[in-house]
Amino acid sequence: MLPSFFIERFKSNKEKTAIIWRDQEYTYNWLLNSFEKAKTFLIENKINTSDIVALHADFTPSAIAFFLALIDNGNIIVPVSFSVKDPEDYYSIAEVGSIIEIRDDKQILKKLPQDVSHKILIELKQRKHPGLILFSSGTTGESKASVNDFRSLLNKYKIKHKPLVTISFLLFDHIGGINTLFYILSNAGTLIALEDRSPENVCKLIEKYNVELLPTSPTFINLILMSRSCEKHDISCLKLVTYGTEMMSETTLKLFAKFFPKIEMKQTYGLSELGILRSKSKSSDSLWLKIGGEDYNTKIVDNILFIKSKTAMLGYLNAPSPYDKEGWFNTQDRVEVNGKWIRFLGRDSDIINVGGEKVYPAEVENIIQEVENVAEVSVFGEKNIIIGEIVCAKVRLIDNEESKVFKKRLKKYCNKRLERYKVPVKIEITDKKLYSIRFKKTRWNLKVFI
Repeated sequence: MLPSFFIERFKSNKEKTAIIWRDQEYTYNWLLNSFEKAKTFLIENKINTSDIVALHADFTPSAIAFFLALIDNGNIIVPVSFSVKDPEDYYSIAEVGSIIEIRDDKQILKKLPQDVSHKILIELKQRKHPGLILFSSGTTGESKASVNDFRSLLNKYKIKHKPLVTISFLLFDHIGGINTLFYILSNAGTLIALEDRSPENVCKLIEKYNVELLPTSPTFINLILMSRSCEKHDISCLKLVTYGTEMMSETTLKLFAKFFPKIEMKQTYGLSELGILRSKSKSSDSLWLKIGGEDYNTKIVDNILFIKSKTAMLGYLNAPSPYDKEGWFNTQDRVEVNGKWIRFLGRDSDIINVGGEKVYPAEVENIIQEVENVAEVSVFGEKNIIIGEIVCAKVRLIDNEESKVFKKRLKKYCNKRLERYKVPVKIEITDKKLYSIRFKKTRWNLKVFI
């Protein structure tokens, strides 16, 4: 069930390095052999076609081999990274029958007494196609389980591209991380499998292995700059940095592009419900982009982006269908339009309503990020009985500074650059990280009236 072109390309590049993990190189020949061993493991342990299998792992050589084997076996796969604290809830929602946990490249199998009852899963099992169940990060509520037909997702990798040396930064159970994996393998590139995602380690590996592509998040790009890891290590070998998963600060983007003018910066856009769209940034220091591709149609309704996709998920396991009668998906992303170009303003749910005026957190964060001594900032709304909501900001500083002095300096700068209703009313200085283990900005949504 794994498309034949994957195996053909592996066989044509047997001696080439497929994966580097813990400073050890694994060739495509090793991957082919491990793929066959993993298939044998599935047969011996009676994991049948269409069984729902959770793969609890991270990007390691064995985990990748098992991922390929499960696809070839026609299984419905639930990748779960070690960042998930309570995977049992995921196993229950996805009606998982088997768990393969891979730690230190050794696999442990656990069987669960689970019956498949959800109509979407029954439909996918009847197709006898490999499936993919992905859980959202849950940053804006309960994690949603999207069910995808893996066959349609894999077909796009048939088109050949240039093989690249790439860092596996995005996680094992993220649509972006999975896209990176199959993009690299389908082109016989080399994947640097990470255990330590700190800026220092990532920059060190970029220099050591002449990495050409870094798929990452805006938060991590800011951390690279703030930590000055890019000054300790030579990362000029990078040809392309792609960023997505959250809003990018224009201040951060322009600063990185200024320091590394020869590195192309490309904004990407994708959702676990739809897959990854093709994208083209207007320039390396611009937030304007085009998105689409032959499998996608887009439209803008009241400044909200809607997408119709041939690779769209079959539906959610724990939420109503998000499609309208014509099959359009409301992304809830607000955009600005300029001809064929669009610019993301923020999630509809993140907008702060101050006395009827709309405030986009990303706009305020961008201004605060310009202020000297700011390492990170997260802007959010807090309910207010008089004007609906007020603008609040949590800020982590680079160096220690007296709280009153900094807040006064910050408000003075914001008053010069922003309309009055956009200036933060509450400012909290914190020494805690303002991002999650997935390197996405942490946002707060305070619903209690003050």
